[in-house]
Amino acid sequence: MNLPAATTWIAFAEQCCVARGEARDVAAAVKAFVDGHPQVPVAVFDAVSSQPVELDLRGSVAAVLKRLPTPAPAAPSAPDPSPGETPRGPGRPKLGVVAREVTLLPRHWDWLASQPGGASVALRKLVESAQRARAASDRQREAAESAYRFMHALAGNAAGFEEASRALFAGDLVRLQAQVAAWPRDVRMHLLELAGGST
Repeated sequence: MNLPAATTWIAFAEQCCVARGEARDVAAAVKAFVDGHPQVPVAVFDAVSSQPVELDLRGSVAAVLKRLPTPAPAAPSAPDPSPGETPRGPGRPKLGVVAREVTLLPRHWDWLASQPGGASVALRKLVESAQRARAASDRQREAAESAYRFMHALAGNAAGFEEASRALFAGDLVRLQAQVAAWPRDVRMHLLELAGGST
């Protein structure tokens, strides 16, 4: 398994942040913390997506780091075919174009066929246009989902959790801040950072 090259993790011991930074640094800090506080549970998350991270903390720090997923290598460009090599089929492998099945109604195929460049070009333009048009709302939705994932994991039983959840998904950061004002500082600050708010 590979990690994205710029992976940032954040670790909480109960509801206090004990480490944040590059994956290797956080793993080492968590290992040191757990060795010194074996009874305190620690939760590690991807600092952007709030996906939980499972660490195998057995052995030395070096052993823990050795078991971490490696950073993903940069995608190599497709090599030019050497003389005499069988040419590839249709497509643009150097651009990373991937062929997959798309199911549409006949009228959709008729419209796509009438577009300059054909169906593939028209579909790519439609997707790129939709991505640009929805970029802000997609970022907002992803931020809300990440914030909810984090708050559910660390504050699911906290007072005001349900109301805070409603405020989060309504995009009401003022009400969210009010609902989480009494939550532990580290949890509150990271949650509001994820949600796009400020403390």
